[in-house]
Amino acid sequence: MRDAHAGLTRFDDFRKSLGIAPTMLTARLSSLTEEGLLEKRRYSDRPPRDEYVLTEAGRDFLPVLFAIGAWGRKHRGGGEVTRFFDAETGTEIDPVTIDRETGAPVGTRPIRIAAPERGPHGI
Repeated sequence: MRDAHAGLTRFDDFRKSLGIAPTMLTARLSSLTEEGLLEKRRYSDRPPRDEYVLTEAGRDFLPVLFAIGAWGRKHRGGGEVTRFFDAETGTEIDPVTIDRETGAPVGTRPIRIAAPERGPHGI
């Protein structure tokens, strides 16, 4: 997902960036496509070649990716951790998750958990 957000769409570009076996990459791209985060599009018929582009759900995943990265830097910083930078300013992105309604950073106010609503037959 990181590389897709960076603009990569083609199998060979993902393979070079990630440095993983083609079979593993095929499985990952298939899984992300099945989950609706990427969409497979044909860009060449001869030979048949597809590219993988972000769907709306995939684009909406970027803040989640940033939040996971920030958590990893804070709590798992012992190894290599991906960092994200603003392309225009060059500054490192320090994500904060904010509740749209209150404007408060998530995790700073008490929460209440509600079970999903059930239909008329308890389903």
